[in-house]
Amino acid sequence: MTIAEVGKKYDITPDTLRYYERIGLISDVPRTKNGIRDYDEKSCKRIEFIKCMRNAGVEIDILSKYISLIETGKSTVEERKKLLEDQREKLLAKQKTINETLDRLNYKIKIYEDIASGKRKDFTED
Repeated sequence: MTIAEVGKKYDITPDTLRYYERIGLISDVPRTKNGIRDYDEKSCKRIEFIKCMRNAGVEIDILSKYISLIETGKSTVEERKKLLEDQREKLLAKQKTINETLDRLNYKIKIYEDIASGKRKDFTED
């Protein structure tokens, strides 16, 4: 796949894909005999992983470290696992905050619905 096709498929700009290559998140992207990028399945799977992690808020430096550990080999399995566990804990904390915020919004929306329907006369903002 060309860089344009990959960009469209994963909704990532070609500039971002080039940046990921430059900093080592995506390595060894195959090229045609004319030097044009020809992303293979391995490259695309890496892009899917990076996009998933970035959408979850994982920072570039954490991803870089993780990818570096992968490329170092099997001896880094425990360190990679720990890195992913740490990221999971951060995501769970974010999820808790988001759930609390949603509960608060739902509460407020219900009050406004009750006011609009006449079930409640007034409401003091808090």
